[in-house]
Amino acid sequence: MKRLFFMGSSLADLREFPIEARRVIGFALHLAQTGRKHVDAKPLKGFGGASVLEVVASHDGNTFRSIYTVRFADAVYVLHAFQKKSKRGAATPKQEIELVSRRLKQAEEHYAEWNR
Repeated sequence: MKRLFFMGSSLADLREFPIEARRVIGFALHLAQTGRKHVDAKPLKGFGGASVLEVVASHDGNTFRSIYTVRFADAVYVLHAFQKKSKRGAATPKQEIELVSRRLKQAEEHYAEWNR
């Protein structure tokens, strides 16, 4: 099973989600750790390929998202967890994508250090 790491405030943010959303996302992360993919996990656009995934959980009319990467051989990194507040479109807001990009770079650095 792959090791699970949380970048930045992603664990604290995820813990703020309703239990129903946490269960969906937690199961998706467990599947990722075992090399499988949750049915609702989709590649996040703009990151080239399917190594950065987004899982969306809905609860009580709200949308909760978690973004993680399976880019590394023996680790899964949770890059971001947030509630989508905009009601216009399904696209991930630009500021969220920028945060994911920064945290992905941090994950790459952490993995290189951890894997030594």
